[in-house]
This record gives sequence, structure tokens and C-alpha cells, in this order.
Amino acid sequence: MGGTEEVADDDTLYVLTALLLTPAQFPSVLGDDFPEACVSLGLEPYGDGYGLVIGQDADGARWTVVVDDVSLVAVAIASWDCGMDYDLSPSDRSVVAVLPGWPLEVATAAPGVPAPHDPAEDDAGRPPLVPPPTDTWGSAQRRLGADELALQWSTWRQRVADRMALEPSEEPAKDGAQKGPRHEGVRRVLKELHGYVDEVPPLGRVRSTFAPDGARMIRADGPGWSLVARTDDMAFVLLDDEPGEVLPVGRGPELPGLLAALDKMAVRPA
Repeated sequence: MGGTEEVADDDTLYVLTALLLTPAQFPSVLGDDFPEACVSLGLEPYGDGYGLVIGQDADGARWTVVVDDVSLVAVAIASWDCGMDYDLSPSDRSVVAVLPGWPLEVATAAPGVPAPHDPAEDDAGRPPLVPPPTDTWGSAQRRLGADELALQWSTWRQRVADRMALEPSEEPAKDGAQKGPRHEGVRRVLKELHGYVDEVPPLGRVRSTFAPDGARMIRADGPGWSLVARTDDMAFVLLDDEPGEVLPVGRGPELPGLLAALDKMAVRPA
């Protein structure tokens, strides 16, 4: 997947994977917005973002190399996603920081080196990065759940359709949303989203990406909640206070306009 890069003490880094850390695309498990994700890694929320190059040194130690050459990392990721080889080797001039450890779980390991392990500490005495805990429900798990909803939208949408087909006698809510806005937590989320439209939230709190049929996929996060929606369809809400629950929100008269407004002010991938 990757190539090699020079890290601390001129050791070679065997690249395993790479990630983008930009306002429009960042590992949401690290925070509700781009600045929060940056702070979790000890980085300044630089507007153009960063690339995170993740690998092992010759001793097997985990390292994360932060670079400001976002375009190079984006090309590498796109190539790997297409099944193409790409030797990701950023220049020394692009390196912003070399951090011990990995901020996320990585399932692969470099061949021919010891098993992945954290270095004791780097020259600055920083403890190694570790992935956020996801073994119990919390903010990190909630955001991961929202990621999965966006990836598996059609599956979750069909579940809602199947449930509605099994409940033909149930009267819809007056606003047309199947149960969702009658939930106190969902009402709070919708109120906060209207607040985002009125006053711009931290960068990356609302993101818009491509969806089929000319629609957009809206992803929004806030303190204790995440929302995933399609501009031509419904929405799903996840709450820290309700472990594992996926709360559907039908379109009704309110949601289409709210989603359109969010899409207009959202950050988008370049």
C-alpha cells in the first residue's frame, strides 16, 4: 500500500496507510469538528489541513508523520482505493510533526519487522498516540456509528421502510416525521442544527459529500449527538445518551429546508 519515509533519528518508516485531516474530511472518531480533531493530536487547526502518514519503523514501533502536503496524501489514498500501487514518500520539507503511536486502529503491519508496538516516548517526552476507546458507547463510538450509517445508507433506509410496512395502522406525526421529532433528544438536535444555520459552528461540524441522484449526504455533529441525512430523503440521529439507538427522522415540512440550509453552509471535499 505504501512506501518508505524517514522519521525520527533517520529511521525508515514503512508506510501502512494514510489519512486526511482537513475541515471537510477528517477521522470523525477524533472529534466533533476539525479543530477538535486537530487538538486531539496536539496540532494547530491549520485551515488547509494535514495528511497523516501512518507506519512502523525498522524496530516495529508505531509512528504518525504529519505533513502539510495534503494533495500528495489525497492522491495516494485515491490510488490505493482504486487498487493501484503508490509510493507515498513526502519530502522532509512537508513534515510538520512526527508523533509516536497511532491515533486510530490499523489492522495491517509491515512485513519483515517486529510486531507493531509503541515507542516508549519521543524526544519531546510525549506519550504515544492511542486510538479513542470504542469498546463502550460514548462520543467516539457514536461518531463511528454515524460513519457507518453514511456508508450503509441504503441498508438503513430499507430498514425504516420495512418497519413502516409492518406498522400500517400507525398515524404519522403531524410534522410528517415518523416518530423522530417526538423524541426529546431529536428535538434538541434539530434546534441546535437551526442554530448552526444562524451562527456558523466550528469548522467541520457540518460536512456535505456526494450522494446518488444529484443529492448530497449531510453529516453534522455536536455535543453528544450526530446526524446523517440525504438532502432528498430523511435523516438519522445518534445520541450519547442512548447507546446503540438509531433514531429516524422523516422529512415532514421542516427537514427539507433545514438540510438545504445546512448543505449551503457546509464544508465540502475539494
